[in-house]
Amino acid sequence: MNINTVLDSAFANQSFRDICNAPLSAMKGVSPKDAKALQQAFGINTIGELAELKFVKWATAIRTLALEECDTPEEQAKETLLDDAVEMTFPASDPISVDSGITRIEVPPDMVDASTDHQNAKRIRANTAKAEDA
Repeated sequence: MNINTVLDSAFANQSFRDICNAPLSAMKGVSPKDAKALQQAFGINTIGELAELKFVKWATAIRTLALEECDTPEEQAKETLLDDAVEMTFPASDPISVDSGITRIEVPPDMVDASTDHQNAKRIRANTAKAEDA
């Protein structure tokens, strides 16, 4: 990152230690009025104090965790059902070459496994429950 893109030109050539102690208005886009509002709201006056503000740290941590968060089990199940539905609709296992000269399929396609067939899953569970009760 080029420091000139985030600091006013008066502060761009200073050491990071000095920049840390610089007023908030030293950052591009933060006017003296904005700096005063931040001082009144949070009691901060410098760039270093802004970096140490607990709300900034919390927001940064939440954002970092959100980027690394895994799908919930429900989201994973929905994705799996969608993948199964696409595979049943467009099976990748039996592509036919256009130039192969095949006029008919000699081997019938595999039967759909009813235990993973999401369209009949409720019926399967109901039948299984009935069979267990009997």
